[in-house]
Amino acid sequence: SYFTKQVNTYTLCISNKNKMSTITLQTTEGPINLKLRPDAAPITVQYIIKLVQHGLYNNSNFYRSDFVIQCGTHGLRNKTNPLGDIPANETHTNVKVSNTRGTASIAHFDVPDNGNSEFFINLQTNSHLDTVYGGYCVFAQVEENDVNSWHTVDAIAKKIKANPGMHVGITKATLS
Repeated sequence: SYFTKQVNTYTLCISNKNKMSTITLQTTEGPINLKLRPDAAPITVQYIIKLVQHGLYNNSNFYRSDFVIQCGTHGLRNKTNPLGDIPANETHTNVKVSNTRGTASIAHFDVPDNGNSEFFINLQTNSHLDTVYGGYCVFAQVEENDVNSWHTVDAIAKKIKANPGMHVGITKATLS
């Protein structure tokens, strides 16, 4: 079944049988598969899908590692987000998914409705991110039994922590 919702300039068509249910980030440390959560963040999921389709995450990087690993176009001169900011922070409007280990959330400044292409994967439970600055919207997650993805997430975190300022490359992002 389909439903259509108009939000600012975005028209979203989301299916219960969403053909694009996983984003795979091919990194220099291995793959990360992120299962999309349109039940929690339909606007954000559509936004991220469009960015992947535009190739925005190809040849980008993970550049932060503390309690999360963060990626996007931060510091890349040849990459600009063609969509602008996400029109709304969905942290508290749909199925609530907490910022636990392996969830992927939209990064934003201290203003909740200005998220964009930057996102992070939680390395631990960060429940404070559910409410601080309006909350950080979870839009995807690493599946519990996906050993390869977990290995990659942990390898990226370890590499960046051991080498401050180092970036770990995302060679390609695909949808399946």
